[in-house]
Amino acid sequence: MKLIIAYIQPHKLQDVKKALYKTEVYKMSVTNALGCGKQKGYHESYRGIDFEVNLLKKVRLEIAVNEDFVEKTINAIVEGAKTGQIGDGKIFVLDLNECIRIRTSEKGDKAIG
Repeated sequence: MKLIIAYIQPHKLQDVKKALYKTEVYKMSVTNALGCGKQKGYHESYRGIDFEVNLLKKVRLEIAVNEDFVEKTINAIVEGAKTGQIGDGKIFVLDLNECIRIRTSEKGDKAIG
């Protein structure tokens, strides 16, 4: 079991969801996030005062999958999120030691679905 965490551009969320649905990955958690990387932000002026905005809006996806869905999930996220520009995002793949479905108390692969 793996936990896939991806940070993507907010406007690419629908494209990523469509790509994931095509690969039969339907379960995910989506959270709004702020962050910075190579983009380093931008300068903006408000009422004559110049300030730096270095925390940019991102979307964080968390998807728990069984081993046979790891590559499919990663490929779908890349397909949906890639623009070729700085700031497309990152994908992290972590080992998932345990998963428990609360409703049925199922554990492991069966709990992920």
